[in-house]
This record gives sequence, C-alpha cells and structure tokens, in this order.
Amino acid sequence: MRFMLLLKASQDTEAGALQGEALTTEMERYNEALVRAGVLLDAAGLHPSSRGARIDFSQGKRTVTNGPFTETNELIAGFWMIQVKSREEALEWARRCPHPEGSADSRIELRQVFEPSDFPTESQEPTELELRASRSRS
Repeated sequence: MRFMLLLKASQDTEAGALQGEALTTEMERYNEALVRAGVLLDAAGLHPSSRGARIDFSQGKRTVTNGPFTETNELIAGFWMIQVKSREEALEWARRCPHPEGSADSRIELRQVFEPSDFPTESQEPTELELRASRSRS
C-alpha cells in the first residue's frame, strides 16, 4: 500500500524560511530511517506558494492564479511517498516525523494512493508510468 504523508505549510514555510540545523539533522535521520526500512519511495520539500500557481477548471475554462496564497492551512510544504503493509504502519511513520519542541504548530495529512487494483478494468496490465516507477524502486 502506498501512502503520501503531506506536510502542511505554515507561516514559516510560506515565508521561505529555511529550517534550522537541528530540524535539518532530525529530518535527515527520519529520512534515513525510512530508507533503511525500505519504505521510502520519494520525498521532497516544496517552494512557497509565492512561486506557484493554481489552475481552476470551471465550465470548460481554465483560470490561472499566481501565488502567493494566504490560506496556509490548505497548502503543502512537502511530502513523503511511502510503501508499507498497512494504514497503521503509515500512521506510525507519520507519528515519528520530527517536530522540535517550541517550534510552530504543524500538521501531516496521511492519504492512501489509489492502486490499479482499486479500479475495475478489462486488463490489469501495468501502465508505462507504473513500469517506470517500479524500475526506479529496483
């Protein structure tokens, strides 16, 4: 089962503030633990929304709105993509994510990723994208 751990943005991440040395060290340890356990598929931090855009689709039209976006509780600052055996294991990894005492509040949202087997299809042959992802994990 694949899960995304979505690190929600904060005023600090939206301001483009880099994390301190202590948090950087803790994050490196956390990421290394994910790698050693063989569950990390991908991870990345995201630039602030001031460097992004939103594309809204409505009635056949596309509208582009450039950032920044003020609703930080709706924004993502980074993510981890993990592959684990259960939702409980994914939750345990999310609980282990570093958060230094005294720092700003933060939130991780856990979301399961759809798998091809979740969809009824005539063929369960893997797509080219799935084949590439599988090769990159090998």
